[in-house]
Amino acid sequence: MGDKASTPSGAAGRATAADHPSSIRNVVLVGHSGSGKTTLVEALALASGAVNRAGRVEDGGSLSDYDEIEHRQQRSVQVSLVPVEWGGIKINLLDTPGYADFVGELRAGLRAADAALFVVSAADGVDGGTQLVWNECAAVGMPRAIVVTHLDAARANFHEMTAVCQRIFGGDDPDAVLPLYLPLHGEPGADGHPPVAGLIGLLSQRIFDYSSGTRTDREPDPGHLPLIEEARNRLIEGIIAESEDESLMDRYLAGESLDTKTLIEDLEKAVARAVFHPVLAAAPAAEGARQGLGTVELLELITGGFPTPEERDIPPVTTPQGKPRPPLVCDPAGPLAAEVVKTSSDPYVGRVSLVRVFSGTLRPDQTVHVSGHGLEDRGHEDHDVDERVGALTSPFGKQQRTLNRAIAGDLACVAKLSHAETGDTLSGKDNPLLMEPWVMPDPLLPVAIRAHSKADEDKLSQGLSRLVAEDPTMRLEQNPHTHQVVLWCLGEAHVDVALERLRTRYGVQVDTEPHRVSMRETFAGRAAGRGRHVKQSGGHGQYAICEITVEPLPGGSGIEFVDKVVGGAVPRQFIPSVEKGVRAQATKGVAAGYPLVDVRVTLHDGKAHSVDSSDAAFQTAGALALREAASQASIHLLEPVAEIEVLVADEYVGSVMSDLSGRRGRVVGTEQTSGGTTLVRAEVPEIEISRYAVDLRSLSHGTGRFSRSYIRHEPMPQQLAAKIREQTENGG
Repeated sequence: MGDKASTPSGAAGRATAADHPSSIRNVVLVGHSGSGKTTLVEALALASGAVNRAGRVEDGGSLSDYDEIEHRQQRSVQVSLVPVEWGGIKINLLDTPGYADFVGELRAGLRAADAALFVVSAADGVDGGTQLVWNECAAVGMPRAIVVTHLDAARANFHEMTAVCQRIFGGDDPDAVLPLYLPLHGEPGADGHPPVAGLIGLLSQRIFDYSSGTRTDREPDPGHLPLIEEARNRLIEGIIAESEDESLMDRYLAGESLDTKTLIEDLEKAVARAVFHPVLAAAPAAEGARQGLGTVELLELITGGFPTPEERDIPPVTTPQGKPRPPLVCDPAGPLAAEVVKTSSDPYVGRVSLVRVFSGTLRPDQTVHVSGHGLEDRGHEDHDVDERVGALTSPFGKQQRTLNRAIAGDLACVAKLSHAETGDTLSGKDNPLLMEPWVMPDPLLPVAIRAHSKADEDKLSQGLSRLVAEDPTMRLEQNPHTHQVVLWCLGEAHVDVALERLRTRYGVQVDTEPHRVSMRETFAGRAAGRGRHVKQSGGHGQYAICEITVEPLPGGSGIEFVDKVVGGAVPRQFIPSVEKGVRAQATKGVAAGYPLVDVRVTLHDGKAHSVDSSDAAFQTAGALALREAASQASIHLLEPVAEIEVLVADEYVGSVMSDLSGRRGRVVGTEQTSGGTTLVRAEVPEIEISRYAVDLRSLSHGTGRFSRSYIRHEPMPQQLAAKIREQTENGG
């Protein structure tokens, strides 16, 4: 891998169906937006021969033919698969979005991959979100390597960037993060900045020159030797410190010269075991060049050092009913177990599912069992149905190449799975399985929407159901209290993409409106009311009078109705009518139009007429009595309060607590957690945190996370309640 002195022989170029899991590598690219992930994927495709210099394949497809929304957004918004081949190995490159709003797509890429390339920009450094993903990969033992890009940017410095990576990614063991190569700078350009023209291999002690547009190697100049020696010795010590062969350290300390082949073999094993993380440099090919800087080294690292699917554990499986099943292994002859990692819609093909096959072999026109993923709370129904697989294809930009199978360890696109959604399991119809789902981020930014026109209203329900089928990080809510349709998203960019997809893919135009929280009303003290409904308009009239008292109850008590009528002042058959009228009015509210809760209503007197009294009349009288009692009392507006837990880096704790205080929050406790983070618990009115998903990201520089859960309703401050009532009266 990495520091081999020559390009490996064997086929290179477009990837086809793999013959065995050992000839597959699944690699996800991770990094902040603008770090150069997509450019790197294109450079690797060019170096491997999958595309020509114009970025096109022989059948006319283009690698840059991405989603139209991505072009408008000027950033990746979904995980995309680019398969290439190098040295007889099929490499599935999974390019993921770097923007925090699309972390669900990133997690899908992590689920489908067996190793990760962390792409960091020498000009921008490492952001907090990338550090969080590194820690997640470390927790599950995923092999990782680091690629430094943008080395030609002003003030870019490979050595400084490597030191930053050692500090952030190395933690207690910085020597587990070391470069395999050093950049070789050419003559300074017109701007005075010397471009990176090649790489110095530390293990092979060779120069890999890319200045001609094609990688060539030669002996180093005498002036390079001191630089090589210092960095090489540290790299060798880092490799043998993580080696499974304990004798290597003794041999090295005894002064023995370890041969390059042994060092490379140990390096490959350490990378595959996720205990050593090499740092490499890469840049796109110059105009007219065939190979970009570091692309050959990266392809060698992937094929030689990253694990095969056989070396990675398969997620646990159960039956759809939850009964445990024996662990699966990556065997093409084993029981079928595949997972939908992305769902998209094509205007010509329909629904297309990107699938990772973990066990067995998936074939076109095969009948499979689709098992759901348990996200009903987000608008995603569980599935437990049989479906027939359509065509299997391998994507390349917008082109789809037909496959005759997808074996264990491989990825493929499946057409016409009408029920399967992202996160669902595909298995044999005679042996249904359900894979343990990956962790989905909780959408915490609400946006209320309504159809723009009557025509849009007719299509809205179907459009929303198809939208959430594609994206399990989105939650659809039909709020019964505010009567709003609410999309819960991960951030503003996520909202923009969702609304754009509704418009362009599903032909539904929607308008947004302010999100309303579920307010309540209650009585602040005891009050009395008299309801009189007396009308005479020829024939039978309407006659009903009732007198009630209303008193507040503890929170959570609801509406309690008590009958204390004596002497038959209100006939027995009409007492339920009074209660029905009271409850109907309570539902409508008595002050600002929010439901009335936590009161006891006592009926103690009234009058009836032998002919004109009726059920309807006493319902109306009951409602009037409650409204009159409300006019005589002070009414509290109750707002929902959420308990939130904020996990944030220690350096931002003060800012977060100050911000929560400004939101009328009460901090109820803090707890020191691992990795230099603190968990802050607070109770905050929900009306104050509708945009907290966006604001916390800004406060914590992308490192903060939070969860929320409803705990109770409590009285809103009078001055705020007055504003709410004024907005209600003005139709706001």
